[in-house]
Amino acid sequence: MTIQLYTWGTPNGRKISIALEELELPYEVHAINITKDEQFAPAFLKISPNNKIPAIVDPEGPDGREMALFETGAILLYLAGKTGKLLPDDPREHWAAQQWLMWQMGGFGPMLGQAHHFLRFAPEDVPYAKTRYSNETRRLYGVLDKRLGEVPYLAGDSYSVADIATYPWAARHPWQQIELEEFPQVKRWYDELTARPAVERGMAVPA
Repeated sequence: MTIQLYTWGTPNGRKISIALEELELPYEVHAINITKDEQFAPAFLKISPNNKIPAIVDPEGPDGREMALFETGAILLYLAGKTGKLLPDDPREHWAAQQWLMWQMGGFGPMLGQAHHFLRFAPEDVPYAKTRYSNETRRLYGVLDKRLGEVPYLAGDSYSVADIATYPWAARHPWQQIELEEFPQVKRWYDELTARPAVERGMAVPA
């Protein structure tokens, strides 16, 4: 059965389309245009009560019944559990993948999102906010660079949901006024993931 993906062309949305492409799961895309407030439509709120994209509906949930999910971390862990892929079997790498997934969800996404807002979209110039979130963004890239100087991927030797969650946010480094050359290990990892066909396909969703 085909998974229904409700998404838009944001870093969070692209996490799930990349994962679905990597896992080779059949899915159908429903574009939720957040610039037109389509995320507040009653039909979408039944799937995602927090009015955020992405969300999925799996016709074949764990008990064979339809299951809807929102929140990218939950969706990524669900898809990994459903397929037995993208979460390492080795216990240390397994928990490292979960740890770095939580790091992305708690920091690398929200803080970079604030940088996007104040550097690009805020209706007025707020120097304090721009400095605060730019500095935190740079700090987080430093944390990522250090980790990727120790291991090939965030979990260790295994490509995982943690990499998939982090990549689309790094892909918007120009919005964050970040030069990847300043973070050579991030750039090595970023270039490798960019070359993955599934990543390329997932980043193009929705068309």
